[in-house]
Amino acid sequence: MFHLQTLELVHWDYCQRICLPLDGSIITIAGPNGSGKTTLLDAMRTLLGLRCSAPRDYRTYARHAGAQTAWLRAVVDNRPQGRQSSSRPFARRLLYSDQVTLACRIDRNGGDWQRRYCLLEGDVSVEQMLDMPEKDLGFMGVEAWGRVLSAAGLSPAIARVLSLEQGQTDRLCEFSPRELLRLVFDVFGDQQVLDAYDQAREHQQQLAREMAQAEREMDHSRAQLAELHNRVASYQAWQLKLAERERLATEVLPVLAWHGEREALTRHSRELRRHKAQHRAALAEQAVQNKRLLHLLDESGKAQQQAAQLRVERDQARQQLDEATRHEAPLEQLAKREQELLALVDKGSNADELQTHLARLQEQESALQDERSQLAQQRKVAAAALAALEGQHLPPLPPEVARFRKALTSRGIGHRFVAEVVEVQDERWRAAIEGVLRGHRWVALLDKASDLADAWELGERERYRHYIVEPGAVALKGESGTLLAHVKFTAPVPRWLVQQLQNLRCVADPREGKKLGGAWVTPQAYMHDGRGARSMWVDAHEHQFGASAVQARRAAAERELARIDAQLAPVLDALMAARRQIGDTKNALAGHSAAEELARRSDEFAQAREQLPAARQARVATAQLWQRLEQETTRAHDRHRAFNDEHKRLEAQLQRARGDSERAAQEWSARRRQQQGAVARSQQQRAQFPARWIAPPAIAALVDEYLNDTQARLRLHALEQELQQGSWEQDATVQERHRRMDATVREQALSLSDHQAKNAQAATAVMNARESYIEVLRSTVRRYRKNIQELGQLAGVEVAAELPLLENDDTVLAQAGLKVHFAFDGKGSIGLNDGEASGGQQVIKSLILLVGLLKDEESGSGGFVFIDEPFAHLDVRNIQLVGHFLRSTRAQYVLTTPITHNLEVFEPAEITLVTSKKPAGARWAPPIAVAKRRGVPERRPLPA
Repeated sequence: MFHLQTLELVHWDYCQRICLPLDGSIITIAGPNGSGKTTLLDAMRTLLGLRCSAPRDYRTYARHAGAQTAWLRAVVDNRPQGRQSSSRPFARRLLYSDQVTLACRIDRNGGDWQRRYCLLEGDVSVEQMLDMPEKDLGFMGVEAWGRVLSAAGLSPAIARVLSLEQGQTDRLCEFSPRELLRLVFDVFGDQQVLDAYDQAREHQQQLAREMAQAEREMDHSRAQLAELHNRVASYQAWQLKLAERERLATEVLPVLAWHGEREALTRHSRELRRHKAQHRAALAEQAVQNKRLLHLLDESGKAQQQAAQLRVERDQARQQLDEATRHEAPLEQLAKREQELLALVDKGSNADELQTHLARLQEQESALQDERSQLAQQRKVAAAALAALEGQHLPPLPPEVARFRKALTSRGIGHRFVAEVVEVQDERWRAAIEGVLRGHRWVALLDKASDLADAWELGERERYRHYIVEPGAVALKGESGTLLAHVKFTAPVPRWLVQQLQNLRCVADPREGKKLGGAWVTPQAYMHDGRGARSMWVDAHEHQFGASAVQARRAAAERELARIDAQLAPVLDALMAARRQIGDTKNALAGHSAAEELARRSDEFAQAREQLPAARQARVATAQLWQRLEQETTRAHDRHRAFNDEHKRLEAQLQRARGDSERAAQEWSARRRQQQGAVARSQQQRAQFPARWIAPPAIAALVDEYLNDTQARLRLHALEQELQQGSWEQDATVQERHRRMDATVREQALSLSDHQAKNAQAATAVMNARESYIEVLRSTVRRYRKNIQELGQLAGVEVAAELPLLENDDTVLAQAGLKVHFAFDGKGSIGLNDGEASGGQQVIKSLILLVGLLKDEESGSGGFVFIDEPFAHLDVRNIQLVGHFLRSTRAQYVLTTPITHNLEVFEPAEITLVTSKKPAGARWAPPIAVAKRRGVPERRPLPA
C-alpha cells in the first residue's frame, strides 16, 4: 500500500492554501479544540474518497471557503513496498514513477457541489493541472476512484478503518468475530484465489440466472401454450355450440315438441277412456243409490209406524203405572202411619223424649225442604232450556252473544257466527268437532270488509271476547282422513279455521295417533298438537252445531227433567211424612194418645199390611214395563230420525251426482272432439319428419338428453346467450399456432435440461474454488494471528486468536468468525467487546487489530492510518505504552491530539503539525506550524 508524502489544500474550509509534509512515519496534528485538526483528517478522507466525520461532508468545507473551486492534492509513494516485491501500487494504472499525484477537484455546480478525482504520474502542482486539458486529467467519479485506490492497496476494509470518527479509535475491537474475520480476509486475502472463487461463483450465478431466464422463458412459453390451448378449446367449444344450436333449432325442438304432443294425446285418450268408465260407474252407483233411497224411505216409514205404536203402548203403560201408584200410595201411607204411632206409643208419655223427637223431625223437615227447593230450581232451569228449544232449528245464543248481535244489527252490519255456518257431516265425529271448534263458536263473520272498523269499535265497547273477522273464503271439501272432511261450512270462513281442521288427522284411538305423529284427534275428542295431548270433550246438552245439536239438547233436557223428577218424588214423600210425624208429636205433647188411635184403626192398618206387598209388586212390574217401552220408543224415534236424515243426505248427494254426471258427459264429448282434431294434426306433422328422426331409439335418446321440448328450448336459449355474451375464439388459425408453440416448448425443455447440466458442473467448480478459498482463508487467519501476536509482544499484551471452523459450505463460511482474546498485565483473558477492558486497553486492542491489518509479512511495514485523538482519556503510563507501540510498527500514522500539559503525546511524533483557531473577523485561518524531528531521541519531548 502506498504512503502519503505531502498534502496540499486550496480553499478547503478556512484554509486559503497550505502545503504540509507527511513524509514521516508518525505525524501528530496538535492544536486546541476547534482549531481544525479533524478538518485536516477530513481533507485526507475526502481525497481518498472516504466519508468525513459525521455530520460534516466535503460540501460543508467547500462552502466555508466561499470560492467556486476547491483543490485537494497529495503526493504519494509509488515505490515497491516489500523487500522481495517489485510491484508498484499504481502499476495497474501504468504509473511506474516513484511518486504519484492524487487530486480532488470540488466545483460549485448550481446550488450543489460536485467532486471529481484524477491520478497523475509524478509531482504535479495545482497550477499545472489547471493548464492541462480536462481530457488529459482523466477526471473520474468517487466510485471509479475507489476502485483505483483499492487496486493500489486501499481496500474497502482499510477504508472503513480510515473512516473512524473522533473518539472511535476503539471501534475495531467492537467488531463481532464474523465482521473481524471478513475484514481480515478483505485485507490479506489472495486476490487470485478470491477472484477465482468470485469468478466461479459468478459463473454459477450467471448460469443460474441463465437457467432462471430459460425457466422464465419456458414458463412464458408454457403460459402462451396454455393460453393457446384455452383458445383452441374455446374455438372447439364454439364450433360445438354452433352445431348444437343448429341441431336444436332444426331437429331436436320440432321432434320433441311433436313427441310431447303425442304423449299428451295418449294421456288424454287414456284419461277420456277413464272418464268414460267413471261416468258409467257413476250411473251404476246412482242406480244403486236410488234403490238405497227407496229402501231408506221404506225403513223410515216402518220406523215411524213402530215409534207411533210404541208411544201408544208407552202411554198405556204410563197410565197403568199411575193407577198402580195411586193404589199403592194410600196403603203405603197407612203402613207408615202405623209405624209412626207405634214409635209414639214406645215413647210413652215422656215429654223430654217427645221434645227431642220433635226437634229431630223439624231438622229433617228443614233439610228436606232445602233439597226440594234446589231440585225445584234445577227443574225450572231444565224446563226453561227445553222450552227454549221448541220450534228452533239451532241452539239459542248465549246472552253476551245475543247482546252483541243486537248491537251489530242496530248498526246495520251484516254478520253470522261460526256456530250458525257449521254442519256436522258424520255424527260419529260430532264430539271431536264440537270440542275442537268450541272456542270458535261465536267468532263473528262479517259480510263486508268495510264494516270491520265499526264492528271492532262495537266489540271494544261491548267487551266482546270473541274474534271479529272480515269475510273469509269458501271452504273446499277436506282431504280424506282429516277432520275437515266431516265438516261442511254453509258460508265463507277464515282460512286459519279451515287450516286448523285440515291439519287434524282422524284416528281411532291415541295409540294410532302416536304411531301417526303430528296433530290428530279421536272420536272421543282427545286431541294432540305440538304442545301435547288433552281432552276436548263437550257434553251433549252443550252441543251447538246443526239441527242435530238441537235434538241432542232437547233429548238431554228431557233426560235431565226425568232425572230431577225421579229425585224430587221421594223427597216430597219424605217431606210429607216428616210433617205428619211433627203433627203427631205435637198432638202427643198436647195429650192425645197414639195407642187409642192404633186400637181404633187396627182393622184398617191390618188390611193395609195385607194389600201393600201385592200393590207394590204390581207398581214395580208396571214401572219396569213403562221404562222398557220408554227406551224402545226412544230407540225407534232415533232410528226414524236417522233414516230420515240419511234419506235427506243421500237425496242431496244423488242430486249433486246427477248434475256432476251430466256436466261430465258434456265435457267428455267436447274433449273427445278436440282430441280427434289434435290427432289429425299430429299425423300431418309426422309426415313432414324424416323417418330416422322419429325412430323410437332416436326419440328415446333425445328424451334421455333433453327430457322434453321445454328443456330443449331452455337449452337453446342458454346457447344463444352464451354465444352472444361469451368471449369465444373464432379464429381457425389458432389450432396451427398451438401446434407450433407446442414444438417450441419441447425445444425449450431440451435447452433447459442442458442449462441444468451446466449449472451442476458450475456448482462443482464453485465447490473446488471454495476449497481453495478456504485454504487461503486459513492461511490468512494464521498470518493475521501471527501479526497481532507479534504486535501484542511489542505492546506487552498476550494475544490469542481462535481459528474459525471452515467447511466447504457458503452458510458455514458466512457464519464463521475470528475470536481474539487479550491478557493485560498477566490478568484474565478479555474478549473483543465484553466490557472488561479499560479505555486505554480498548485503544491498545484496537491498535493491535488495526496495525495487524496493515503489517506486511515481507517488509514488516503497512500502509497509513488516521487516528483521531488516540490518547483521549489515557493516563501517562498508557500514553507511553501507546506511543511505544506506534513507534515499534512500520505503518504511517496521522494522529490528532489537543494541546495538553502531558508532553508524552508528542514523544513518538516525527512531524508535528500545530493548528490554531481562526481569529474573530479574520477571513482565513492562521498558517499551520510544522515541527520536524531531525532524530528520534528516546523520550525527548518536543518544545512547546
